[in-house]
Amino acid sequence: METKLHPFDSVEDNELPSGKLKDLPRGIMHTRSDLELRPQWRKSLRSAVKVKTNKNLLAMPVGIKQKEHVDDVVKKFRTENFTIVLFHYDGKVDGWWDLDWCDKAIHIVAHNQTKWWFAKRFLHPDIVSTYDYIFLWDEDLGVEHFNPGRYLEIVKSEGLEISQPALDPNSTEIHHRITIRSRMKKFHRRVYELRGKTRCSNISEGPPCSGFVEGMAPVFSRAAWRCAWHLIQNDLVHGWGMDMKLGYCAQGDRTKNVGVIDREYIVHKGIQTLGGTGELTKKTKKKRGTSSGSSGLDPRAEIRRQSTWELKIFKERWNQAVIQDKDWIDPFPRQQRRRKHKRQSKFVDLYD
Repeated sequence: METKLHPFDSVEDNELPSGKLKDLPRGIMHTRSDLELRPQWRKSLRSAVKVKTNKNLLAMPVGIKQKEHVDDVVKKFRTENFTIVLFHYDGKVDGWWDLDWCDKAIHIVAHNQTKWWFAKRFLHPDIVSTYDYIFLWDEDLGVEHFNPGRYLEIVKSEGLEISQPALDPNSTEIHHRITIRSRMKKFHRRVYELRGKTRCSNISEGPPCSGFVEGMAPVFSRAAWRCAWHLIQNDLVHGWGMDMKLGYCAQGDRTKNVGVIDREYIVHKGIQTLGGTGELTKKTKKKRGTSSGSSGLDPRAEIRRQSTWELKIFKERWNQAVIQDKDWIDPFPRQQRRRKHKRQSKFVDLYD
């Protein structure tokens, strides 16, 4: 896909952008960049030392309270020569320097900001264009049964542009059936499910039944990330609803190019960090018989309220954009016709 699209041709081979750079000679401009740390000096000025550029990127929002979990994750990725970017939402960077890999990671600090806020501002597609895959993970993930190298081998062999590791069934929080690990599969692209609110059958062609990954641990190819970055809204920082549209960034058929990897799986610990000011929530305070103070503010409840509002706004923006763009044709029109053959009424728990 990358070879066909040629998205990162040099400036010499293309028109100068809007003539804004007309005062510079073409040959001095380079379109590629990265997040690699560069030495300020080299041992020998005569020796041409080539700085090694890692081929994949891991970016995570982190707080000092989850330091142990983050250390476990980073150590796994460091062995596979990943570039590590940590988004410090609590501002406590100094508490990380005792880790042996800390000075090799990139640290970005902004108080009380979310993963999507950081990603929109610091993972621009042009800056991460040298990386084949971008892992944009939460911090509360257990990686005892996960190997990044073996994971990418499966992703590449199956041609997945957007993926995620499956979740151990014993994870604290599981929101969508499709993310649960199948012990008998290497990976899967869809799920069949009759129980609950969401019904998934063999004619279900969209999320969360197929072509879907959740926002906690997505993995993007370079081309998919360029699309997904534009999908992230600058002011809607919680990202609710975006996972349902990521299939539009799958560089083709989302039912084929999006998948969940079962062989390399993770545990979602479900640790609530957003709004983690150390204050007790209303529910906990009530159990302990303590007062919530004059404001009575529950940060978690306020964040959930904000997220719900953002979901509503995101849906409205998508619908409005579809109406306004007369030239846009939905590549995934809703399936209208039913299959000719009747299906059995009882679905079984199987994967593609």
